[in-house]
Amino acid sequence: MDRKISRQDHWNNIYETKDTTKVSWYQQNPETALKLLEKYKIRKVHKIIDIGGGDSLLVDNLLELKYQDITVLDVSETAIQKSKERLGNEAAKVKWLVEDAANFKPTEKYDFW
Repeated sequence: MDRKISRQDHWNNIYETKDTTKVSWYQQNPETALKLLEKYKIRKVHKIIDIGGGDSLLVDNLLELKYQDITVLDVSETAIQKSKERLGNEAAKVKWLVEDAANFKPTEKYDFW
């Protein structure tokens, strides 16, 4: 009997079993996103959401650059927990959403996705 694994279980398993720095999508420096923030003149008070941000270092960079309204959304609670642990007290400055982006219905308007 085939049991279909949920998308959330799939991603939790990846973040529980793999070294985040060894996955194909890992970026030490998320320069594309950072360049877009600059190009589109996203101010420090603008609402930013990182979709699929999980254990990404973009949130670290946004905090370091003093952005004030940051949301990270990821289907993997494990990935989000890793980010929170890495950020320590800084994690309290971020809104964390454990949700599947495919079903996400924002309750806020964001200036930068």
